[in-house]
Amino acid sequence: MLQNLRIDRSKDKAHGDFATNAALMLAKPLHQNPRELAAQIIAHLPPSDKIAKVEIAGPGFINFFVNQADTAQGLMDMLADAHLGIKPPEHPETVVIDYSAPNVAKEMAVHHLRSTVIGDAVVRILEFTGHKVIRANHIGDWGTQFGMLIAYLERMENQQGSGMVLKDFENFYTEAKKCYDEDPDFAVKARRYVVMLQSGDAYCHEMWQKLVKMTMDQNYALYKRLDVTLTEKDTMGESMYNDMLPVIVKELADKGLAVRDDGAMVVFLDEFKNKEGETAGVIVQKKDGGFLYTTTDLACLKYRIETLHADRIIYFTDSRQARHMQEVWAIARKDGFLTDKVKVEHAPFGMMLNKDGKPFKTRDGKTVKLRDLLDEAESRVDKMLTERGSSFTGEARAQVVHNIAIGAVKYADLSKNRQTDYIFDWDSMLSFEGNTAPYLQYAYSRIRAIFRKTELTGGQIVLTEEAEQELASKLLAFSEAVSQAAVKAMPHLLCTYLYELSGIFMRFYEACPVLKQGVPEETARSRLSLCDLTAKVLSNGLGMLGINVMEQM
Repeated sequence: MLQNLRIDRSKDKAHGDFATNAALMLAKPLHQNPRELAAQIIAHLPPSDKIAKVEIAGPGFINFFVNQADTAQGLMDMLADAHLGIKPPEHPETVVIDYSAPNVAKEMAVHHLRSTVIGDAVVRILEFTGHKVIRANHIGDWGTQFGMLIAYLERMENQQGSGMVLKDFENFYTEAKKCYDEDPDFAVKARRYVVMLQSGDAYCHEMWQKLVKMTMDQNYALYKRLDVTLTEKDTMGESMYNDMLPVIVKELADKGLAVRDDGAMVVFLDEFKNKEGETAGVIVQKKDGGFLYTTTDLACLKYRIETLHADRIIYFTDSRQARHMQEVWAIARKDGFLTDKVKVEHAPFGMMLNKDGKPFKTRDGKTVKLRDLLDEAESRVDKMLTERGSSFTGEARAQVVHNIAIGAVKYADLSKNRQTDYIFDWDSMLSFEGNTAPYLQYAYSRIRAIFRKTELTGGQIVLTEEAEQELASKLLAFSEAVSQAAVKAMPHLLCTYLYELSGIFMRFYEACPVLKQGVPEETARSRLSLCDLTAKVLSNGLGMLGINVMEQM
């Protein structure tokens, strides 16, 4: 019963600023009349300067009317605070966030977008709220395919007589695979290079590093273009855990958790069943001695717990990884290095779809490259600015194009519940109306334009009009929205808040003139402070989402 007890912000000011159903929820188990119980609750409430009055409504709701003078002071305190009223956590956590995770020798495609932008937004939100965040870019930089890739890189460099700059990874990988399949001598060399690389051979290691660097240099350029905070120091690839893999398997075997089964080392998990209803077996080492993703992920988890001292670990991968993650965590708990002291979370996300509801691809069915998507976004925005008669030129225009285009692409993703699929729609995401980045960026620039029209500065906030009070209430809810987005690792909660705030501000601005002739200076200065605080909340909120704002658009 108590889980249904709530204290909510009221949608109708006639019902106060906050309301609770506590009396209704408690009346039945206490065998009391709800309204009479509500009266008893009110009678025992401690006095507070924050509350102007408390009323009973309907069958027993309790409505709270806040003291507007106290609210105004809260806004002034928020305005003077760099963190806009968001208090640092009593017990800051070390949070490891696993996101982006592209593969070496493959170009980043649109399916990397969701993990990258959602993960980076949650990183920024948690950092803003005062937690220590460790970015972990778990790149795919190891495996049997690297023998083939090293052999092909060697062939290409020999043909060119020098080092090469790798730009077309898709073609490089395809040609390497073709050589492997059609040239027996090449295939023999490729298999030999795998063994040499895994044995620590200096030449193969140098060639492998070239492949990693060429790939990641392109990815870092994309991250910078996306205004994503991942850098080289955040790269923690699969290769990083190689030395730990045999240790992990031995530890599992010594504890009787991993057993030999048909030549492989397998951990049987009673809590998971296969299609036949039998206990699921998870292979941690193949019969040929090779290791699997599960082994690597166990080593990775152990490293994050024991070396990085993580209190919370969040994995931003697609929803298809759910079973795999649960199996890894189950083994880690049985082994003993994952305890209840560490929170592990799989933050799954759905797919990006075309308007026809099918996976987002080119017309001929190929995967869309991320850089091509960003190129098109900027091209569309540049054309849109021309059609709107924009006066921006040169570097200023390029920056506006970048901010709108990249902001629109990111926000279209971030504003959706990450657990669901979403339709990628150019017209919708680039619109200056509705819940879009351009709408919010424009809302911010409109507010800043107000200050270019006056020499007045903000003053003490006084809340007399209902539109002022509604805006004040929403501004004070900022910390709550950020907190919920941080706890649930769901940026769309912050997006929804910012969109609602913008709508409430527009209603305030229409109902409460700021610089209109006849408005008393004290009132104008109060409303300028409300404008200033709204702009700061929009700027910081969008900043937490990795989206830039502009003074002018």
